[in-house]
Amino acid sequence: MRKQRLDEGQRGGIFVNLVVLLSIVVSCAALYLVRHPVFRFAAESWVIEDPLDKADALLVLSGDNFYGDRATRAAELFREGKAPVVVASGKRLRPNAGTAELTEHDLVERGVPKEKILRFAHDADSTREEAEALAKLARTKKWRRVIVVTSNYHTRRARYIFGRVFPPDIETRVASARDGDFDPERWWEKRISTKVLMREFAAMVVAMWELRHGSRINEKTQGIVGLGAPIPQSLV
Repeated sequence: MRKQRLDEGQRGGIFVNLVVLLSIVVSCAALYLVRHPVFRFAAESWVIEDPLDKADALLVLSGDNFYGDRATRAAELFREGKAPVVVASGKRLRPNAGTAELTEHDLVERGVPKEKILRFAHDADSTREEAEALAKLARTKKWRRVIVVTSNYHTRRARYIFGRVFPPDIETRVASARDGDFDPERWWEKRISTKVLMREFAAMVVAMWELRHGSRINEKTQGIVGLGAPIPQSLV
């Protein structure tokens, strides 16, 4: 009798294990089938664009890609009358040259008058440092509203950083520029897109850690702000 109960218990345990295993297999299969919509949702949720009203300046962040997509988006917004001046922000590569000149060139090619472009060179090594440098410029210029133009994958982190670095009396909005190397709808198909998104996730964690107590313009930041070209009097 006891042996019969043991055999029944064993059979019951085997049945439960089979049910659990089958449930796991079905769940994995379901996840596999819906992986693309999930991946797509994750990337599209990461890309943001704020409602864009008229502003005092468009800030094109440093690090534009090979195609000049950030400059393209900024030129579109300029033609729409979103701001009277475009800031070409760029890291200095040589004492008298850097990526700001490349952005300025791309903006001119896309129809932005050169006298409406403010070339802004800096030595920032991160988005946070660039935001601190641009915040000092915005205060100097007495701007009250700016539109930050950056790549689609970079928009959420940029909004987080600029919202904490810029003074509360200067409103910041973020505009998303399409990126030739990152398509939110199919990013998992390209290795470079996967690297870009994973790097952004990690950089967001770093930004949250660095800005957990807010931000101050420190001595290093005060030393990295510079203008790559004289400011036209019409823009002062």
